[in-house]
Amino acid sequence: MASNKKTWFARPPKFKNRMIVMILGVITQALGLSLLLQIDLGTDPCTCLTLGVIIFLPVTFGTAQLLCHLVTFTFVLIFDRSKIGFGTIGNMVCLGYISDFFTWIWGKVIPEGFFRQGYMDWICLLPALFIFICGASAYMTADLGMSPYDGLPFIISSHMPKVPFKLVRILWDSAFMVAGFLLGGVVGIVTVLTAFFLGPVIAWFQKKLAVFIS
Repeated sequence: MASNKKTWFARPPKFKNRMIVMILGVITQALGLSLLLQIDLGTDPCTCLTLGVIIFLPVTFGTAQLLCHLVTFTFVLIFDRSKIGFGTIGNMVCLGYISDFFTWIWGKVIPEGFFRQGYMDWICLLPALFIFICGASAYMTADLGMSPYDGLPFIISSHMPKVPFKLVRILWDSAFMVAGFLLGGVVGIVTVLTAFFLGPVIAWFQKKLAVFIS
């Protein structure tokens, strides 16, 4: 078992700024995710698996995502608890339910079938994906812990030092994409793009956002 390199829920430098960035990041990511769900051209691999789970469990998206995270959270507890922090709770527990809330709002204010009209789904795709990636990057940049889904690739990579992290992340995302597809989850252009490019793009965004906590 890997040793813990820092105390759970420790207060790093500029803790207040980091908390603000993390909270805004989770809310923004949930907003982008809710839009991607409405557009229905696929989602990130983790959400793809969650959508597959919903087919078999009569629960909301937020509850299904929390259940999936709890499974992977077990492995984080076993192998590297230093990845656990406020950001872990924010993403693991809150992201799905905040996304449910935004989805409820869209159901009230957006006409049914809006994204099926013409090319409206493709027109809204890039803005929604941009919002999602900005949110994911912000919560990771805060460095207050990761969701189990995001933390496990780092743990796997630490046990496989000869394998580049980018490759580990791509294989990890691809595995969830395939599992989600086999369960009946929606696989679309967004799923494929995020499976192969989400990690590198988030790394680029993190460098831009780091100025807020440095």
